[in-house]
Amino acid sequence: MHVQDSHWSSASAVAAGGATMSATAGNGRGNGSRTTPLRVDAQRNLEHVLRAAREVFGELGYGAPMEDVARRARVGVGTVYRRFPSKDVLVRRIAEEETSRLTDQARAALGQEDEPWSALSRFLRTSVASGAGRLLPPQVLRVSVEEERAGQARVPQQRTQPGPAELRLVPEEPVAVAAEDDTGASALLEVVGQLVERARAAGELRADVSVSDVLLVIATAAPSLPDAAQQAAASARLLDILLEGLRSRPV
Repeated sequence: MHVQDSHWSSASAVAAGGATMSATAGNGRGNGSRTTPLRVDAQRNLEHVLRAAREVFGELGYGAPMEDVARRARVGVGTVYRRFPSKDVLVRRIAEEETSRLTDQARAALGQEDEPWSALSRFLRTSVASGAGRLLPPQVLRVSVEEERAGQARVPQQRTQPGPAELRLVPEEPVAVAAEDDTGASALLEVVGQLVERARAAGELRADVSVSDVLLVIATAAPSLPDAAQQAAASARLLDILLEGLRSRPV
């Protein structure tokens, strides 16, 4: 797997996605506004761009250029920039959606599985199968064993160009993120933490496994391979091995 560097902007970005857009009403003074639904073709283009961005960033990391997203969506790059005025806005949109998806998957596992280990393993299998690990934003990966024990945050260093699978832990540098990003990451960490605590309390999870370890399993068990069938098989095999590593063993 290669996880790649995303250049997160500290500037506040106007939400670029959604089903509505603001337009200035012509009332003679130019200070009014109204909200109109997107045209059918504009909505279709937005959906194509979001799907393409998810695929491209999932394969190449958040360092992939906007031109690649436009080419995959089969639209002009100008169309992408009309919906997302900067790459940072598009990256933030995709990262927020994937974080929210993981949170929903964790809540579903927590609410629908009575056995703690079954809940944790279900969450991991669902998340890996969805490919969400290749789109995890940096702030979600901030928590680590060292932070939990000593208060020192570390984050996986991400590559800026496609290359051999590599994931190294390095001291975290300050990353400016929007408040809503922190809120989404906190919600994910909280519910995954519940899955971890339940499995640990039941004696089914190794005592030294942290929330960070669980998220890193999702990230590392989602390799990007050119063949979809090979990718699914490799992910399933790798996840089986990692799950065995997470389970506690009788002394």
